[in-house]
Amino acid sequence: MNEMSAMPSAVAQWLSEQEELKPVRFLTEYPPVRKAVPLKKVTVAVGIGEIVIEDAFGESDEENVLSENEYCRRARIKLTFSIHSPYSLGGEGCHNAFADIIDALTFNSGLEITSSGCGDITEDRDTDAFVLNAHTIVNTVLCPAQSTSLVFPSFLDKTLLCGSHIRDESIHLSEEQQTYLNQPAATGTYTGNGSSSRAVSLGFRPVAVMVYCGGIPFIINNSSEYKIYFGIATGESGSPGISITDNGFRVASGSGLSDHGSVPCLNEAGTSYSYVAFR
Repeated sequence: MNEMSAMPSAVAQWLSEQEELKPVRFLTEYPPVRKAVPLKKVTVAVGIGEIVIEDAFGESDEENVLSENEYCRRARIKLTFSIHSPYSLGGEGCHNAFADIIDALTFNSGLEITSSGCGDITEDRDTDAFVLNAHTIVNTVLCPAQSTSLVFPSFLDKTLLCGSHIRDESIHLSEEQQTYLNQPAATGTYTGNGSSSRAVSLGFRPVAVMVYCGGIPFIINNSSEYKIYFGIATGESGSPGISITDNGFRVASGSGLSDHGSVPCLNEAGTSYSYVAFR
């Protein structure tokens, strides 16, 4: 089974090495890989939709007993291709990529391709892209007895519907969902360095982040201005001096950022700040 589980990765790697497919980015459908937002080039996720395995009998000896090396299985594998094309390339970008992929697999690879097909083009507003779900059917022969010491007591047809099973998120959690359940929020501290602006790296884009200075009031009246030692940001907006980034958040300090007599002070030199960032 190792050959089949590694097949999407091997196919994606092989396709990425083909000269005519150099403009296309290939990745695997599972485990999922983050796509660029918005999408700037055609991106194709390779996966397995269905595997059907049947017994394949070799010739028996004079006593009608099959030897280990003669016992193999035929496999019919449905390779799936989720083709994402930027809006700027139109739906034609999906069809061109699909045609080039099938041509490469059919004429340049050693795979036995029996059929290919695709569905309708849809839109993915999260990545600003057109999406075409396509597939190809590959026939192959597996002979595990040649490389293992397994004994097969019976000759039964095996059917693995693993593709749809793995992707069923009602019974399986994605890696992102598991991380969220185990750690829905990240906490930490940083010490201000006095610069007007600095980035704090978290390794993920939070949906909301809150920064405060322990032991200091949120707002201090300093003669003609109010110094603000607290900030909160959600989505694309936030209070003065704090904003969310793709890898964490950014804080700022200085009178140049003042608004209505208030001055954000989220990066004063030597001052210790705490934060809570929600995934």
